[in-house]
Amino acid sequence: MTTGSPAAANDVDTPVDVVCLGESMVTFLPARPGRLADVPAFERTIGGAESNVACALAAAGHTAKWVSRVGSDGFGDHLVEAIGSYGVDVRAVRRDPVRPTGIYFRTADDRAADGHEVLYYRAGSAASAMSPATVPYRDVWGGRILHLSGITAALSDDCLALMRDLVPRRPGRPLVSFDVNYRPGLWRDAAGPRVLLDLARGADIVFVGEDEAEAAWGLRGAAAVRDALPEPDVLVVKLGRGGAIVMERGGEAAEGLADGAGTATPVRPATLVRPPAVDVVAPVGAGDAFAAGFLSATLRDLPVRDRIRHGHLMAAAVLTVPGDLTRPPARAHADRLVALDDTAWGRLRLGPGWTGDDQEVRTS
Repeated sequence: MTTGSPAAANDVDTPVDVVCLGESMVTFLPARPGRLADVPAFERTIGGAESNVACALAAAGHTAKWVSRVGSDGFGDHLVEAIGSYGVDVRAVRRDPVRPTGIYFRTADDRAADGHEVLYYRAGSAASAMSPATVPYRDVWGGRILHLSGITAALSDDCLALMRDLVPRRPGRPLVSFDVNYRPGLWRDAAGPRVLLDLARGADIVFVGEDEAEAAWGLRGAAAVRDALPEPDVLVVKLGRGGAIVMERGGEAAEGLADGAGTATPVRPATLVRPPAVDVVAPVGAGDAFAAGFLSATLRDLPVRDRIRHGHLMAAAVLTVPGDLTRPPARAHADRLVALDDTAWGRLRLGPGWTGDDQEVRTS
């Protein structure tokens, strides 16, 4: 029996709120804007979709565990120490004696901007060796939510096998949250979009950007995405500056979506919430932060409108700092903003330093 067999799930550590599985890398941020060829120096930080979510949740007061593999090298030491400093449980991170910790370099502009460059040095990394045989179920089934992303599936055939093993619904499996995170440059063949669609259909909560749904699947608009993904209980379609729209299964509705068994499943009316205005310092990390805010509010069983607003606030916290990670606003501070009426929410303007309790939040 491999360490990753379902039987091993009966032996779990103390349950946590969220387990996040995926690769984190040492990130090198340019000292100034411009082509990578022209940048003279870089600042070392960390980056990883799933570990970003774990850090944000832990900083927001939840118990979070990060599951991954890193090399037995200084960069691996740095990742474990940095992520652990946010309060994340890193005891399930395995050290690989042969494979290195992944690193990458990127330009300072937005990922969607013309001229944006990213150079990954992650082929054959320690994390790419994650598989059903190397990741014990006791590490990943010990939370109320298991958060995954499509990036992991693109790292190697072993990682894809692990994702296909973890996502399907089965007894004892926790709620699965899946961020599509379509990165065309990571996929070795044209099968990536189909793989991501299949994984998303098996998850309970799915996050996908409207732009990446069109790029990966040729789908335009949230309704088309929902038609292609009828199975998840909660589908979150991110619209960029247009906000986020959430479609839930269950409850009363005039029309239903067909589930996998071919029966009509009621869906609640879609909920759209626009974000507050933000004075952006660096346009990176917002998607992971949004997922963390949404999951945080989900764990607290808040209404869907409030879940989206918490997602927007967590994203705004990251957008108003230079890096991918920051300490989120205190829960009471965020709750006060989330409770604003629609008019007051629409007038919010958040800039650098807004997350401090003593900071006055501006209105437009």
